[in-house]
Amino acid sequence: MQPPQQATRPRWWTELPLIAIVYAAYSLGRLIVRGDEARAVEHGLSILRIEKALSLNAEHPLNRLFTHTPAIGIPADFIYASLHYLVTPAILIWLFRRRPTQYRAARAWLMTSTLLGLIGFTFLPTCPPRLLPAVQGFTDTMAQYGSYGWWGGEASAPRGLGGMTNQFAAMPSLHVGWALWCGVMLWKFGGSRITKIAAVAYPLTITFVVMGTANHYLLDAVAGVAVMGLGLWLSRHVLRLAERVRTRFAPASSATGASIVSAGCETSVGERIPGQRTSSDTPAEAGDSTPSKAR
Repeated sequence: MQPPQQATRPRWWTELPLIAIVYAAYSLGRLIVRGDEARAVEHGLSILRIEKALSLNAEHPLNRLFTHTPAIGIPADFIYASLHYLVTPAILIWLFRRRPTQYRAARAWLMTSTLLGLIGFTFLPTCPPRLLPAVQGFTDTMAQYGSYGWWGGEASAPRGLGGMTNQFAAMPSLHVGWALWCGVMLWKFGGSRITKIAAVAYPLTITFVVMGTANHYLLDAVAGVAVMGLGLWLSRHVLRLAERVRTRFAPASSATGASIVSAGCETSVGERIPGQRTSSDTPAEAGDSTPSKAR
């Protein structure tokens, strides 16, 4: 009989299509529900007004720092344009290989939160600070330092592909949300002091980067954290539902085959199983009504 941990170990040939489908849905949905520019700009200005009322102004000083200091701004652009494509899948693969028992819950949390973010992009298209009117005082560092990287002036996508992305998907910030997920995974399952430091440093770095590059507001980052919290709660229900569906539609043989030794096979009358002893080979059992033969 298989050990329980091996029976529940995920299989890569089922995980890859699932992750691909969710990411494709996220990418296509993000592209389809672009929202109109006027509405997105108004939402962005509303966020700035709310932050001003709360005496919050982290974006402007960070953006000025990144704009006036290329030694900070250029690496920040590389971080924004690449790390969420590299670190998040790398940690997912690491969990799949090294922590298979915890992998499903972690994957469910990440995917549920990502779909929640897509809902936010759909109903609240928001213009990032870099695309607001110049009077708001933001500089698009991705455009300023575009000659140093592969991205263009339209978005963090490669040059010429900016039109294939939704540039009004600022609220919530899934850059921050995914970085928080990575940090939690590193903290819980990393084990070493280096991974503990990375678990704290990575989400904080991404939070400063998304604001300094003028891609997100502070409240976008807060919303990204909130989405991950809601996704964590919902993912538990998603896992229960998935388990019910798996149990209901799983083949009956997989559920009962381990307990049936003969698997429905029967011996014919008079047929001996190899190694089987017959009544002539053994003494009469106690209580047998047939008397033993007199000697």
